[in-house]
Amino acid sequence: MAIGVYLTFRILDLADMTAEGSFPLGGAIATMCIIKGINPILATGAAFIGGLIAGLVTGILNTKLRIPSLLAGIITMTGLYSITSRVMQNAANVSLLGKDTVFTIAQNWGLSRNNAVIAMGLIIALLVIFLLVVFFKTEIGLAMRATGDNPQMSAANGIKTQGMKILGYMISNGCIALSGGLLSQNNGFADLNSGVGTLVIGLASIIIAEVLLRNLSIGGRLLTLVLGAIIYRLILALVFQMNVEPSDAKLASALVLVVCLTLPNFHLPHNLKGGKKDAGSTKN
Repeated sequence: MAIGVYLTFRILDLADMTAEGSFPLGGAIATMCIIKGINPILATGAAFIGGLIAGLVTGILNTKLRIPSLLAGIITMTGLYSITSRVMQNAANVSLLGKDTVFTIAQNWGLSRNNAVIAMGLIIALLVIFLLVVFFKTEIGLAMRATGDNPQMSAANGIKTQGMKILGYMISNGCIALSGGLLSQNNGFADLNSGVGTLVIGLASIIIAEVLLRNLSIGGRLLTLVLGAIIYRLILALVFQMNVEPSDAKLASALVLVVCLTLPNFHLPHNLKGGKKDAGSTKN
């Protein structure tokens, strides 16, 4: 999920709120597919496709209808709430009790439940990173990175910047929906409101990754995003150990994000401040 947020926030330099809607959409699609007897791997793939479509809608709103990226994302996110509810047959929560998931496949290898989740999560994360690294070394991938760096110069050199933005929205939200599908299988249920706070986690993971290591290649940056997401969850776990009331959980998350966002002001070089990119730059 952090990787998906990174693709729009850093690579394309766009603020995309679609993540808050595509995340629960992915969970709903994967869950309902599994309930209907579809193979968990195919169900997870269906979640990814659902995210691609959500990103396509936002991309068209932003590029073809010239709606600002932030508003385009909010519009799509709002619409996705109703679509996700329809997918879940108007239920706020759908259980996977007794159904096989992608993590059950790993358990069949003789692993415990926790180790199966870690192993399968690691395999999928590395597969996504590998595919993205290969993609960003292609002509289309380089064109997308150039579009994020300098849209005007890219257009002057014949790059179809609108198409690149739409493709970026699609891949980004596909990854986010994939994450939602995996989380619903791990939790054993899909929740209509699971997308709340998605951007907070994604942005915090990006900032932590950039504070830890700077000026990395695209592959190195994507790997550190995974590490940044893990560190963010560990920080939250430590905060919740301080007897934080459940009603204050969102406030605690917001404060952790504030700390993460202020760290670059003291540690990152000037060219990374204000939403600029590092690994998204074509010079890398």
